Amino acid sequence: MLTLSPALNRLRERLPEAAKDLKLNLQTVLSSDQLSARQRLGTLVACAFASGSAELLAAAREQCGDELGLEDQAAAERIAATMGMNNIYYRFLHLVQDEEYGRLPARLRMQALAHPPGDRLDRELWALAVSAQNGCGQCIQAHEKVLREAGASRGMIQDAVRIAAVVGAFATALQHPA
Repeated sequence: MLTLSPALNRLRERLPEAAKDLKLNLQTVLSSDQLSARQRLGTLVACAFASGSAELLAAAREQCGDELGLEDQAAAERIAATMGMNNIYYRFLHLVQDEEYGRLPARLRMQALAHPPGDRLDRELWALAVSAQNGCGQCIQAHEKVLREAGASRGMIQDAVRIAAVVGAFATALQHPA
């Protein structure tokens, strides 16, 4: 079982009793045997960034230690920031159900997704996890399709989304007194 960093443990201890399941699930989801350390930690950083919690992001960075370098952490954060924008835009396109909007050019810069360093599969996992956390169905479908075509297993995809679910709920629970 994975050992949580002191910062993540301190945050975990601050969670209210109502979040007991999150306390247990955090360590479990970060111990995935379906994902590499880079994939797990990049997903953690991307989702912590997307959560908007500076404390959680700092703890996620500490959790990375030497297993996920600063360049990869920065890439995960850039992807999360870009997906935050994309998730709003593409969720609008999906919900408005007017095909004319879909034919218009998005005219949104998305270089973080187009040419970031590192493995494309990892970047897609991070983008999918943030999209799941942000609730954008169109982005979830698009990234899941790319991942499956690239050879990602359903277990890998599920584990990335499980990290997103726990990190998102963890950030929410931290806002409430213990």
